[in-house]
Amino acid sequence: MAEGEITNNSSKEGVNENKNNKSCINGTDKTSEKKVSMKDPETFCCLLQPGNADSSPDYIGIRRFLLARKAESSSYRRLDWRCNGKGYVAYRNYMRRPRKWEKLQTPSRPSTPGNSGPWNSRSGSFSHLFDAESWNSSKDQRSGSVASTNRSSSLSDSDRPRQRGVEPAYSFVGMHCIFDQCKAAAVTVLKFGHMSSDLLAYGASDGTLVVCSVSDPPSVLKQLNGHSKDVTDFDFSSNNQYIASSSKDKTVRVWELSKGLCIRIIYGVSPQLCIRFHPVNNNFLSVGNANKEITVFNFSTGRIITKSNFDSEVTSMDHDHTGQLIFCGDAQGCIYTASMESRTGALSRSHRYKSGNKLKCPVATVQYRSFSLMTKGPVLLSCTQDGSLSFFSINLESQGYLTLRCSLKLTSRIHTIRASFCPLLSLDKGEYIVAGSEDTHVNFYDLTRPKHTCVNKLQGHGFPVIGVAWNHGENLLASSDLYGVVIVWKRAKTK
Repeated sequence: MAEGEITNNSSKEGVNENKNNKSCINGTDKTSEKKVSMKDPETFCCLLQPGNADSSPDYIGIRRFLLARKAESSSYRRLDWRCNGKGYVAYRNYMRRPRKWEKLQTPSRPSTPGNSGPWNSRSGSFSHLFDAESWNSSKDQRSGSVASTNRSSSLSDSDRPRQRGVEPAYSFVGMHCIFDQCKAAAVTVLKFGHMSSDLLAYGASDGTLVVCSVSDPPSVLKQLNGHSKDVTDFDFSSNNQYIASSSKDKTVRVWELSKGLCIRIIYGVSPQLCIRFHPVNNNFLSVGNANKEITVFNFSTGRIITKSNFDSEVTSMDHDHTGQLIFCGDAQGCIYTASMESRTGALSRSHRYKSGNKLKCPVATVQYRSFSLMTKGPVLLSCTQDGSLSFFSINLESQGYLTLRCSLKLTSRIHTIRASFCPLLSLDKGEYIVAGSEDTHVNFYDLTRPKHTCVNKLQGHGFPVIGVAWNHGENLLASSDLYGVVIVWKRAKTK
């Protein structure tokens, strides 16, 4: 019995040991199963690959293991991507949220061709008003001096189909023509002729003036050579028979377009920076220079009629439609209003607007317009080199007193980039501006919008765009860049 008991106890102990072993085995299996479930099975299979006789035994397994870990880590990085402390879905929903001004729109307004709302309900932009086309082939720009274009292109801002029967106000069908007469020389200024839709001229940094015709077929009429330095500005006479140009070579030249000859040279003591014909009496020629003055010349004789001193270099100027006021900007960012006597040409300063910016940057553009939908009167546009666009209302009863209505701050610029009013083609209460940019685009802005002011872009230049100009018919827009390329864009017809 003792032995039997001993055997039973031993058997019981063996049973207990087996149970403990099984429980241990099961425990290890469970933990291993948990670990295996947390890992990719292919990761462990990579380690079991046999090695070749020529290579080390663990080379293939280690290599496949590292490759598997690399893919796994990249997937984890994508899953753990965050934006502002939130997930990707939250960020996407945030970007697609309805804006406040979209909620204010009345959806019950009928959508007819003559009364279709300007807002895009999905993105809240004016992209269908400025549905410009892009043309990104830079090689074709160098192919010839004049290229007539009806090229197919992709939409720059919106790729959705338009509504039939509705023509956006600022829709461009493409490029009308391209000029590249000024090889590797920046086209600093370009303008269309007075009351002309097909006469275009542009001046370059190499001192040349090129006169072109943009009518079909486009052609170069004259190339005027005479200035030894940059052409800073020029202006057509009222009958488009003469061009007066200013340059950094301290001279003012008068050109007769029919002959392509310089008929008069006026020498100065400082660089001549801006020039304008009097809109009523073309015998008066006003020139702003780096000597802090505006000089009025007699166009017929070249003699000085009068001078007016300012606080800094006069970098830009423009007349009102009556010729009684001159608006000019200086190198410190100030804008002046001066009264001019149409009979004698005498100048007298009346007002000065001083910008609140601490950075004193030259005024690149001063442009007058006789009417605005927002002010119901004359307005003035100014653009400084640091990218500040300002929109003023003009009080003619107070000798051209300027009141700032709205402004827009763009990115700072290195080059002198000009801006221009857009044609009044839409009944929307906005002030649209077109300006060049250093990102090679022609940008359209609405100064009245608090956000998302850039409503469209024209793509086609390969270098910074520094000059823009509309023709008289307002169906063509010309732009110039830093490499001497001039592109004439054709606007779609509106019904």
